[in-house]
Amino acid sequence: MRAFKILILGIILSSMLISCNNSNKKIQTENEKLINNYFKLFNKHQWKELSEMYVENAEFKDPSFGTGIVKQSKAEFVKKYSELNQIFPDLKDKVIQIYPSGDKNMIVEFISTGTAPDQSKFELPICTIFTIENGKISKDLTYYDNFEEPK
Repeated sequence: MRAFKILILGIILSSMLISCNNSNKKIQTENEKLINNYFKLFNKHQWKELSEMYVENAEFKDPSFGTGIVKQSKAEFVKKYSELNQIFPDLKDKVIQIYPSGDKNMIVEFISTGTAPDQSKFELPICTIFTIENGKISKDLTYYDNFEEPK
């Protein structure tokens, strides 16, 4: 009888682990779809639609903001990227790899490219850690080398 109880307990625990694992995979799949859609909207320069993927006053870490975390409204996000897009009208991001990390984070490696008004081109490798909660991006932590090459 004791062996039977242990067997039943083992089955229950196994099914709970499988269920939890399936739930995490479902969340990761949804988050990956969200991130793929994010980059589609980015490459179409649909800044308003892109801003709707964020919570209001999301947290951003970006070398262009300094070293700390900055909260930014959706309107500020649209303004920033609209202005950037005026400088680089052909601004595009090419996703290299997406790395799911737990059920809330997606790490994305990508290359940003564009052409400035003086016709100089840039190619910038970037890594962003997105935190996604309830289907919206709450944190956007972006890392890239923003130092100029020595002359």
